[in-house]
Amino acid sequence: MTTPTAAHLKTIVYVDGFNFYYGAIKGTCYKWLNLARFFQLLRPADNIQCIRYFTAMVDGSHRPNQETYLKALATTPVVEPVLGHFKRKRIKCTNSLCTYPGSRFFETREEKHTDVNIAVYMLDDAYQGACDQMILVSGDSDLVPAVKIIKKRFPLTRIFVYVPAQHPTRGFAAELRSVSHKHNTIPMNLLKHAQFPDPVYDGCGGQLHKPASW
Repeated sequence: MTTPTAAHLKTIVYVDGFNFYYGAIKGTCYKWLNLARFFQLLRPADNIQCIRYFTAMVDGSHRPNQETYLKALATTPVVEPVLGHFKRKRIKCTNSLCTYPGSRFFETREEKHTDVNIAVYMLDDAYQGACDQMILVSGDSDLVPAVKIIKKRFPLTRIFVYVPAQHPTRGFAAELRSVSHKHNTIPMNLLKHAQFPDPVYDGCGGQLHKPASW
């Protein structure tokens, strides 16, 4: 069997959306990011088959911006959004210095299914032989077992981890980095070169405008 050269490696990208946002995008003016263009710049030698973008729909005032962004991503056929969801839960405040006189229990929301979805899609793609190389964009240690089992069962499949990390503390991700074949930190300098135009034409005669707050 002929081993594919670097320029012909079939590659699938798996983006942990919220990890990517909080690690590399939040607080910047680069939220209107064309993922297809970004990974084209990041991995110019790869034959990118698909970019799976894992996220969940938020509530409140930010949802229209997110919906617009997902519609913009839909104009790039290589990007495939995979949606999880948020679940409400009650947590107890355990801060011994807190002097709040009311209930120590508070309502919060937790993102569900994203890490499981990433793991399942990676394993499914490996079993189907869908790619020679996987690019995982996350710093979440919950993905370590999936990476380990893929390396064990499919030793020819290469796994490259990019950690989104504006801040050094987030950038450690030592456990996930250690189980990959190669790892690096997302290069922030590429973000400005991979922005959608404003507007984006949706292919149906409409226009998608970059949210004003972005």
